[in-house]
Amino acid sequence: MKILFVADVFGRPGRRALAAGVARWRDRVSFVVVNGENAAGGFGLTGKVVDELFAAGADVITTGNHVWDKREVYELLDREPRLLRPDNYPADNPGRGVWTGPMGDAPGAVLNLEGRVFMKNLECPFRRLDALLHREDVRSARIVLVDFHAEATAEKVALGRYAAGRVSAVVGTHTHVQSADARVLPGGTAYMTDAGMTGPHGGVIGVEAEAAIQRFLRQTPNRFQVSGDEVRFQGAVLTVDPSSGRASAIEPIDEAHPD
Repeated sequence: MKILFVADVFGRPGRRALAAGVARWRDRVSFVVVNGENAAGGFGLTGKVVDELFAAGADVITTGNHVWDKREVYELLDREPRLLRPDNYPADNPGRGVWTGPMGDAPGAVLNLEGRVFMKNLECPFRRLDALLHREDVRSARIVLVDFHAEATAEKVALGRYAAGRVSAVVGTHTHVQSADARVLPGGTAYMTDAGMTGPHGGVIGVEAEAAIQRFLRQTPNRFQVSGDEVRFQGAVLTVDPSSGRASAIEPIDEAHPD
């Protein structure tokens, strides 16, 4: 079976590209995972935007550090099991980082974890992965996909190697720059350091270039605006054996979205 993973959806241009991209791929895949942490104006999520992502074809929405940017989504994190936040945040935060349920004809699980290098000092994602893989609902899943939302390439590669043979896929998110290292690790674990960004590539990782440049030049805050240029649909398609959970292929997606 094939699973579509859509990289960080950025703002309204990204949401439009998501809807068009999933429509192109939907009859070729059995399940769609979407990282949506930047879908509302580039920072966080709202209830309306979550509804839009599900309507566009997302089966599960993963996130990252920006999930906390808009407080109105906190209640939804508790109420909507298909909307995840990284599981290694302190447990008394809203929401959860694990979804379990059917993926096509196989029992599956999606795990959402966040890295610590150059980010927050969270619970160790490696040890948290171990704990999650021992949960009964995750142990009963044949297909297990991990969205590892992290900054450092080395941390992502290390988690991929650590998880190899124990999960179906580890796909990295957060940098908005698609990496060129999609491969299948020993034990049948598909791996990619970063799936990229579904959204505008004509600015600086999603925002208008001039505002980003001025922040670097002046080292003072200024207001970011979502870019609208060079919109692309990015992510990856995973090929997984539903009987064993082993991946046999991972293919990057990088498609222009004419707006």
